Amino acid sequence: MMTRLTQLFLRTLRETPADADVASHQLLVRAGYIRRAAPGIYTWLPLGLKVLRKVEAIVREEMEAIGGQEVHFPALLPAEPYRATNRWEEYGPNLFRLQDRRENDYLLAPTHEEMFTLAVKDMYSSYKDLPATIFQIQTKYRDEARPRAGLIRGREFVMKDSYSFDIDDEGLDAAYSRHRVAYEKMFTRLGLDYVICEAMSGAMGGSKSEEFLFPTAIGEDTFVRSPGGYTANAEAIQTPTPEDVDFSDVPAPAQIHTPGAKTIATLVDGLNAEAAREQGWSAADTLKHVVLKVTHPTEGESLLVVGLPGDRDVDLKRVEAALVPAEVEPASEDDFKAYPELVPGFIGTGHIGPQGRKDEDGNSVITYLMDARVARGSAWATGGDEGGYHTINNVFGRDFDVDGRIEAAEIREGDPAPDGSGPLELARGIEIGHIFQLGRKYAKALGLSVLDENGKARVVTMGSYGVGISRIVAALAEEYHDEHGLTWPIQVAPAHIHIVATGKDPAIFEAATQLAEDLDDAQFDVIYDDRPKVSAGVKFADAELLGAPNILVVGRGLAEGTVELRNRVTGEKRELDIAEASQLITDELTAQLLDADA
Repeated sequence: MMTRLTQLFLRTLRETPADADVASHQLLVRAGYIRRAAPGIYTWLPLGLKVLRKVEAIVREEMEAIGGQEVHFPALLPAEPYRATNRWEEYGPNLFRLQDRRENDYLLAPTHEEMFTLAVKDMYSSYKDLPATIFQIQTKYRDEARPRAGLIRGREFVMKDSYSFDIDDEGLDAAYSRHRVAYEKMFTRLGLDYVICEAMSGAMGGSKSEEFLFPTAIGEDTFVRSPGGYTANAEAIQTPTPEDVDFSDVPAPAQIHTPGAKTIATLVDGLNAEAAREQGWSAADTLKHVVLKVTHPTEGESLLVVGLPGDRDVDLKRVEAALVPAEVEPASEDDFKAYPELVPGFIGTGHIGPQGRKDEDGNSVITYLMDARVARGSAWATGGDEGGYHTINNVFGRDFDVDGRIEAAEIREGDPAPDGSGPLELARGIEIGHIFQLGRKYAKALGLSVLDENGKARVVTMGSYGVGISRIVAALAEEYHDEHGLTWPIQVAPAHIHIVATGKDPAIFEAATQLAEDLDDAQFDVIYDDRPKVSAGVKFADAELLGAPNILVVGRGLAEGTVELRNRVTGEKRELDIAEASQLITDELTAQLLDADA
């Protein structure tokens, strides 16, 4: 298909938009692929939509190759199914809720597990109907508190979500494996690097879960990998439980005067001054207490104190992953006022967890959870529960206890991998795919069962598999660009070739038009810059910004019977005889497309 720039709905920008903080966002806006409609919401313009559709096509082909059948559910859904699975409440403020004129509750779907489940329930009743895999490519909605990075984290986004339905766990395992292989193929075809990481199931529920992350410095997810092949999202790392420590020779707790020691650094200085010992004191000898406010969609707000070694910081994303569907944030000044026993900078173990106040059901008013890496029997310097004092020789399990364990501490470069496969390396990435073994959670909640070969009702087991289509467009723009603009891989580019006619000679435009028509007839996507009164410099700048992988220049060389073919990615330039140009370019583009699909 040929697109003439004189007719294309396009306006490129020379300046970077003020609200665009990453390269993909900047370039997609500057090149006229998307436009901001509201925070986290974007209009897709013609060139952007072409790229989006090509990404969709590759994803669709790989889904159909494993037997997936495409459906399309509404985005506007009734509340009842989501109430049945408790997600109407559990999604909390991230869910867009609304009412119709009769005050019936609806939502804009962030995901469609309930609708897929009900569709299969409505149509299938026997084990003979299974297995089944159905999928859709649909717009989703999530009321993100802080939309960022353009298409990477928005309030409206395009996803492929598929669901497998099987009679037993063996069938689920097979469906999961098919999707895993299909995802590897689709991301390879798209030209995206990826890492498969162990992941948390989060609000989706289920057992086994893996993420496909695109490694990039601007990614929101931290993941780890080891020399031995261990990979995981930092949220999913399970710290090996440390062995209990023998505390028989640890003296009784003693209170130390530490005026002004409100930070770990000043505490260490105070301990070395007031309670000197042969090995000295370091941050690793202190037990830090971090106070957090937890907001649960159905249970309301509560206060949580997390204990962890003083040389580590709390990773709020890890804490939140452990407490799904609750949201977590640092306690505010008002929270501390409501609990005067918590003295900032000097919080000890006397007023939290089992040692603190209880509610009428006997539960701790201030929940106290210990980071998984802290061993029972270990001795610590902790807050003294009053300003200006700390306690030393405070033994976990002898002098105080906790309400439970939690994965809370940050993961550091060089930490040992949980499986013993070597030191961890940290990196950042964008989640582009996620696969879950949901099991029977949604089928049970919504009554999806079929009759087995013995005529007995069996609850169906499900898998859920997502791909972020619009996010992939952003990931591709992050990966494929240079200082001049986008450099799309040919398989997703809005055009395979961008023809630039430069100069004022009508013969140049006639030759360029003929080449554009020839390549259009050969079924290639062509952008033809036929603007008659635009300078060559502007045309070249636009061609480089728009990012077609090949640029054909028809200009001064035409007088000698040549045109110039430029490879946008490698920078290679070739002069072609005008008489042979159509066939040579056809051969070149065909070879590039074959290589991309190999």
